[in-house]
Amino acid sequence: MSSHPAEQHPVPDQDLLAEAGGMAPGLMRAYRVLLTASSSDAAQLAAALGVDEATAAASLTQLASAGFAAPLAIDARGAEGRRFVAAPPSVALGAAVAAREEAVQRAQADLGSLQELYRMVSRGGDTADDVVQVVRGADDVAQWFTRVQSEATSEVCAFVQHPVAVTAAHENGIEDELVARGVLYRVVLERAMLESHAEGLDSFAESLAAGEEARVVDSLPVRMVIVDRELAFMPVPSDRDRAFAAALLVRPSALLTGLIALFDLTWSMAAPIVLDATGPVSGVGVVDALDARLLSLLLAGQTDEAAASHLGVSLRTVQRRVRDLMDRAGVRTRAQLGWHAARAGWDAAGTR
Repeated sequence: MSSHPAEQHPVPDQDLLAEAGGMAPGLMRAYRVLLTASSSDAAQLAAALGVDEATAAASLTQLASAGFAAPLAIDARGAEGRRFVAAPPSVALGAAVAAREEAVQRAQADLGSLQELYRMVSRGGDTADDVVQVVRGADDVAQWFTRVQSEATSEVCAFVQHPVAVTAAHENGIEDELVARGVLYRVVLERAMLESHAEGLDSFAESLAAGEEARVVDSLPVRMVIVDRELAFMPVPSDRDRAFAAALLVRPSALLTGLIALFDLTWSMAAPIVLDATGPVSGVGVVDALDARLLSLLLAGQTDEAAASHLGVSLRTVQRRVRDLMDRAGVRTRAQLGWHAARAGWDAAGTR
């Protein structure tokens, strides 16, 4: 094997191993280069790093002092300490990385303790001020809207009235982050939300594909977001201009319990938005994505004309598709089709 260092590999600007080992990035870079050679002297290391020989020699000495390298006892010419070999990474860095992992675990435990303390304090009050906090000002409302969602660890439940009060769906980046983290995100939409989007169901396709669950009802009594069933956020319109310059934060209480029950009841009665023919919906009789989207729209209360417009097909195609769905279900009316869909598992469509 050649004793010359191999071609230098690019190293990230933020070297996490250097940080864990308590080394300067430049010294870790020298160690990485030394690892690629069976042994190296100061001149060879200087050439590989693009530094002067004195700097390279100092790096070798520091690496040896820190246990990241060792001098060869005698080189080919009989001089001591001229050439160095790298220590195995598991020996040089293993203990440091393990210590860092232990520190992170302790920090996570401390964070959990602080979060539990926060929740205990939040639940501890029994006055009206402890249960309901009023947030005023459009900027503060928007900030709390994002903050409340970002604290979710298991579930977010939302009522979305038309028009959107605080942040439009395509602007709510935290929603995508939560779904990506595995947080269950369930949204009940007013039917007008479908009608207000020119792209129809396609406007929800990306979110649904990512794992969000959505259902539709004719109307909703309030706007709200419930996080982990422990905190509710409710935008409040002003009487004068209907602008949303205030919001309520509702903490654990009988009021929050009622809001959770309202969401669960509404969710159970709402029509699921389904965009493909996989999963539980296959038992309903849908054969492709167009069938699934059509049935979603019809059960959400859309007319044939509106469904045709949303789907970009003719009215005749919609009517033919509906008739095919009814024939496969063995029913004679659309009401019976809805009943059959519910019985065949449509209400469970889209759930995890």
